Order: sequence, then C-alpha cells, then structure tokens
Amino acid sequence: MDCFTRLEALIDTGSADAAEEARGLLRHLAAGSRATFEAADEFLIELMTLAFLVEAGLEDFHNPARRLARLRLSRLKLLLA
Repeated sequence: MDCFTRLEALIDTGSADAAEEARGLLRHLAAGSRATFEAADEFLIELMTLAFLVEAGLEDFHNPARRLARLRLSRLKLLLA
C-alpha cells in the first residue's frame, strides 16, 4: 500500500491515532520544499480536526471534514508530482 493510499484510509477512519500515523508517513515526503512542508502541515490540521469531530460524536461534520482533508491531500499530491 503506497503512502497516499494509507493517508486516504486514515481519512476514512478518522481515529485518534490517525494524525500520529500520518505524521510518520509524511515525515519522508515533506522533507523537500517549504511548500510541501506547509501542505503536509495543513493536511495534518484537517486530519486532527476530523479526529476531534469523530471523538466528539459530531456526525454532521464528519463528511465536510473528510472532504477538506481530501482536498489538502490532493494539494500535497500535486506538489509532489
């Protein structure tokens, strides 16, 4: 399973451990440019927000938060392409 596939799976789960696992996966990718580092950081913020919403049981916000996380991940993919 490649890195981006695993990151997408973390978005789907939205668990509390997702951000920590994503941080480990992104450590290697974000070592390049400043723009890549910032995109990875923005993705982690969205993923942490999603994890909070899942833990808080705020189900009405899960899908919008997942959409934002996927958008941030898409930006990161474009920067690394």
